[in-house]
Amino acid sequence: MAKQKTLQDAFYETLKDVYYAEKQSVKALKKSAKAAEHEELRQAFETHAEESAQQVERLTQVFEIIGKPARAKTCEAMQGIVSEMEEDLDDFADSPAADAVLAACAQAVEHYEIARYGTLKTWAAQLGYSDAAKLLDETLQEEKKTDALLSKIAESINAAGAPEAAEADAGPTKGKGKRAA
Repeated sequence: MAKQKTLQDAFYETLKDVYYAEKQSVKALKKSAKAAEHEELRQAFETHAEESAQQVERLTQVFEIIGKPARAKTCEAMQGIVSEMEEDLDDFADSPAADAVLAACAQAVEHYEIARYGTLKTWAAQLGYSDAAKLLDETLQEEKKTDALLSKIAESINAAGAPEAAEADAGPTKGKGKRAA
């Protein structure tokens, strides 16, 4: 009879998943930095790529704390997000909306990571891994900070990347600059 799975098992499996996801994130951020036209967005990607590399190291420390080998387990969610990002890069390359799409894809990664790190932090605390919980919380706070920064940058990018919205707002006019009914 198979051994019943525990919260400890869930913690370890999710940790392996996030370890894979974080490594993929580093690659995706570097690719995004090269593709970004908006300077502030490019810098945010470069900075977070470095931060993500440190987060991978932090995850290695968490594996050590729980006495398990640092192994990655393919993360289907991250593969999907990265695949979508690559498709969007191809579809929107050289368009005014390219940076807006890049920022949106990066936020999808951040939101996934925020969800995972929040769960891992809670489970680590419940399992008595207070040092691991602190490390996971440190990463969680970095992910939230990056998400907030991307939101701020996206507001200016979205406005700049949407000339069609500005044209639609202007609408056809007659006479003295009044909108046609």
